[in-house]
Amino acid sequence: MVHKILFWGGFGLAVRFWQLGIEMRPFFNRESLWAYPVFAAAGGSFGYWLTGVEQNQLNILTGRRNALLEKRRRRAEREGREGPIEGGHEDKQVQPAAMLTGS
Repeated sequence: MVHKILFWGGFGLAVRFWQLGIEMRPFFNRESLWAYPVFAAAGGSFGYWLTGVEQNQLNILTGRRNALLEKRRRRAEREGREGPIEGGHEDKQVQPAAMLTGS
């Protein structure tokens, strides 16, 4: 989470540098130094919001995946099948945090 906030905060600063470069104004003018924290805060808040969106999407996908696996299990029981469910990995429960870190 912190890496996304830092990245987007840095992106906000880069946008400010880009803006001043396009305008051909000095980067560190005393009267416009207040804008750097504003751009960094705007970028960081976007990164924080994006982290929440990603977490909500992972929760929805995990819930949908579990519902589909449960539906497959019930269907297999109803049809009297035994053994592993086709295409399913019911013994491997992946948590959303594990998906984020890649471990």
